[in-house]
Parts: sequence; C-alpha cells; structure tokens
Amino acid sequence: MSLYDIPLRTLSGEPTTLGTHQDTAVLLVNVASKCGLTPQYEGLERLQQRYAGRGFTVLGVPCNQFAGQEPGTGEEIHTFCSTTYGVTFPLLEKTDVNGEQRHPLYAELTKVADAAGEAGDVQWNFEKFLISPSGEVVGRFRPRTEPEAPELVAAIETQLPG
Repeated sequence: MSLYDIPLRTLSGEPTTLGTHQDTAVLLVNVASKCGLTPQYEGLERLQQRYAGRGFTVLGVPCNQFAGQEPGTGEEIHTFCSTTYGVTFPLLEKTDVNGEQRHPLYAELTKVADAAGEAGDVQWNFEKFLISPSGEVVGRFRPRTEPEAPELVAAIETQLPG
C-alpha cells in the first residue's frame, strides 16, 4: 500500500488521502495549539506561502498525545490556527501518532530514520516528515528543528517538482 492510499480525514471530518497531494512535495507535521513549540506555526505558514506555487504544501496533523497539548475540537483547532497564526495550509483530524492506536499513516512514517539514523516513535509535537512528489518519505526532522532551518529548507527545495 502506498502512502497515497491510506485513508485520512480532514479537520472537518471529510474523507481524504495523501493522494490529493500526489505530484506535490508535502511537509507533514504533527501539531498542537498549547505547546512551547506552537510558534513553529509561523515558520510553517511562511514555508507554505513561499513554496505553494511551486508544488509544495504543509499538512498539519493535530495530535493530543503529548501532555494533552491539543485538547480542542476540530473547529476550535481551525479557529486557533487561522486567527492566531494565519494558517492557510490544510489540517487533518486529530490523530494518534504513537502507541496502540497509532494511525496507519504514522505506522509507515515512523519506520523512517532521522538524520541521526534513529527511527521509531514521534518524539513530541512538531516532528516533520518530508514526502516527495512520488510519495516517498525522504526526510524526517525532529521537533526542535525549526521549519525554516537551512537543512529543512534545502531538503524541501530538492523535492520541488519541475
């Protein structure tokens, strides 16, 4: 099964898949509204604005597994993201990224190693996975890697189609 085939839901509960982003570079990030790293939304939105016209999107995945830092409903999450950080990139429904209820998407993503060669569980909110336009996970960046860190921007730029 391809990453593109795994069933997902939008923040409003509509069925979707990563297939809607086929031929696009995707930075998939588990996000939270009440985390010390929440200001990373600013850098994620800047990436979205900078590269959206070149075949790129950020895709946010709210997760409440880390100290309950994403307690809101889908509507509350949407309102917070759009009014506080001006987020325009798509958000999926709240999802478990670790443990027994780990979403099948994250079961695949967590097999990928980071720059230090470590795979396994998501460490915290704002862990980033870069997916190529062909649907391959080509990079994993841990939570403290800022969205506009040189190594992440360079990785994104190598994945931009055409």
